[in-house]
Amino acid sequence: MRYGKTELYIYEMLKTKGALMSTLIDPVDYPTTDIAIKTAKATVEGGSDMVLLGGSIGAQGSMLDYVAKSIKESIDVPLVLFPGNVATITKYADAIYFMSLLNSRNSYWHAQAQMLAAPLIKETKIEPLAVGYIIVTPGGTAGWVGDVNMVPREKPKIAAALALTGQYLGNRMIITDTGSNPSAQGMGPVPPEMIREVKSVIDVPYVVGGGIRSTKELADTIAAGADMVQIGTAFEDHGDVKKKAQVFSKVIKEQGARRLKKQ
Repeated sequence: MRYGKTELYIYEMLKTKGALMSTLIDPVDYPTTDIAIKTAKATVEGGSDMVLLGGSIGAQGSMLDYVAKSIKESIDVPLVLFPGNVATITKYADAIYFMSLLNSRNSYWHAQAQMLAAPLIKETKIEPLAVGYIIVTPGGTAGWVGDVNMVPREKPKIAAALALTGQYLGNRMIITDTGSNPSAQGMGPVPPEMIREVKSVIDVPYVVGGGIRSTKELADTIAAGADMVQIGTAFEDHGDVKKKAQVFSKVIKEQGARRLKKQ
C-alpha cells in the first residue's frame, strides 16, 4: 500500500517538529455542533497539527457531514475521522483511522466492522490510515462499546506486546488510549512507564490519547515516547480554546525539539 497525502504529512511533520498534537472533536459532547466547529478551528489557530473527528456514539449521518464540511472549510491541516463504528464516515474528511481494536474480545472490532466500511471508504476516496488501537483502563465509552479486555495500567508489557502485534500485522500507527475523561474515575492519562515500554518495541508512529489536561501531563507523555498526543476533553472544558492550544503547542514544540537534538 502506498503512502497517502495525510500519512506523508504525519511523517514529514514528525521529522521537522519531533512531536505533534491532534485535536479530537466528538460533536456529540458539545452543546451545539457550531461550538464543536469553532473549537476545532480555534485549536488549529493555536497550533494543533491535525483534527480528529468522531466518537463512540452518535457522530454520524447528516450531522457528521455538516460538522466535517464546516471544519474542513475552516482549517489548513488534515481532518481525519476517528470512527466509533461503520457509520462514522463522511466524504468531507481527508482520511480515516482504519482501526483494528487489538484488545477487544469481539472479533467484530478486529476486522468485521472494517470489512463493512472498506467499500465505502474506497468509493469516497478517503485515505485509510492503518491503525492498531489499544484501550487502557478505565476505557470510558470506547471500552464499553468495543467489548474490550482492557490493559491494566500497571501492566505495561501487555500494552507493548499488543502494540508489537499490531505492527507485525501491518498497522502503520499505534494508539494507546484510556478513553475520554479518565479523571472522572480517579485516573489519569496513560502512565509514562507504559508509554516508554510501548515505544521501546515499535518502529511506527505512536499516538497517546485520553485524559491529558495539564502541561505537565503533556510534557511527561511526550518525554516518555509519544510521537503524537490526542487532546479532547481539555479543549471542551476550556473557555479560551485558542490560548489553551497555544500553551499546549508550546510544550509540544519544546519537547519535540529536545527529541530531535537527541537523534
